[in-house]
Amino acid sequence: MHIRTRYALPAAAAALSLLVTACGSKSADTATSSPGSPSASAAAPSTNPLTGLTMADAEQPHPVYLVKVPDTPPSTWGGGAAGQVGLGKADLITEELVEGGLCRLAALYYDKLPKEVGPVRSARLTDVGVAKPLNATIVTSGMAPVTFNGMKKAGVTFLNMNNPNIVRVTDLGNQPYDVAANLRRIGAEAKKPASRPHDYLPFGTKALAKGKPAKSVTTSVGHAACTDRWSYTGQHYVMSNSFMAKGDDFTPDTIIAATITTSSAPYRDPAGNPVPVSHFVGTGKALIFHGGQMVKATWVKPSEDSTVKFKDAAGKPLKIPAGRTWLDLVPGKGTFPAGSVSWGK
Repeated sequence: MHIRTRYALPAAAAALSLLVTACGSKSADTATSSPGSPSASAAAPSTNPLTGLTMADAEQPHPVYLVKVPDTPPSTWGGGAAGQVGLGKADLITEELVEGGLCRLAALYYDKLPKEVGPVRSARLTDVGVAKPLNATIVTSGMAPVTFNGMKKAGVTFLNMNNPNIVRVTDLGNQPYDVAANLRRIGAEAKKPASRPHDYLPFGTKALAKGKPAKSVTTSVGHAACTDRWSYTGQHYVMSNSFMAKGDDFTPDTIIAATITTSSAPYRDPAGNPVPVSHFVGTGKALIFHGGQMVKATWVKPSEDSTVKFKDAAGKPLKIPAGRTWLDLVPGKGTFPAGSVSWGK
């Protein structure tokens, strides 16, 4: 854990409680509406809804948190950036396309809340379909007005820099890569949810059916900066070109590459780039990597509220082995160039 000197927003900025700066755009402040109920049925209360693994007490006194983190080289952040902080304690991470061919992570936490996660970046409309099945609270530095309105309409709760536990730090990077969140404190101050979240994936206790050997995996959701290279170690998958701080790596048990459709949000970023929306709803193809092998599947998610299900090649339900998961939302048909997935023995 890096010790960081924190500093508050200037008083003038704090006074603008109805404005949030995000990628050059401004929007209203914190939304507090309650999400709708997911369509999937609840699983056994003794397991983590993000991993399927046993917990001493799965009825946590806080909601699931979704933290937006950049997935770009720390060398571009400026300052003394050491890399992405706090991802090692995440339960599940989703990677999504953003403007300019870049990508961003949605790191999900439930079991362990770190004191520091960052850099915290702005949210996108894509996050609605990721957060809503879990009633997750999004932790973000801000968002554009279009995104704010979409979150409000969908009933998604979020926390931004009006929260005193989401602050700028002096050595994480230059603006806008200088925002960190103290999830432990945020969780301690949260109101306990009415019920445990539903399982995000259809977890099972058995290994996947035998598939094709795949001890190396390469996925891309954008341009070269969004190409991830994974190797199976015999227990977990390790990314060889990650931007995670040393000793703070997220090492998933399973990698899922789900092909989704894309469209353009009705605004552009400050540089004039169209802003992607990844639609994780409906159905599409998926490649599931676990235990050094690959299995082809179809994912099904009827609505933004729904948890995702999988079917094997014969159309039968497919369970995901319990553990931590990296979920790539790989562009397929739509407005933006298609991503890619490859693997080797």
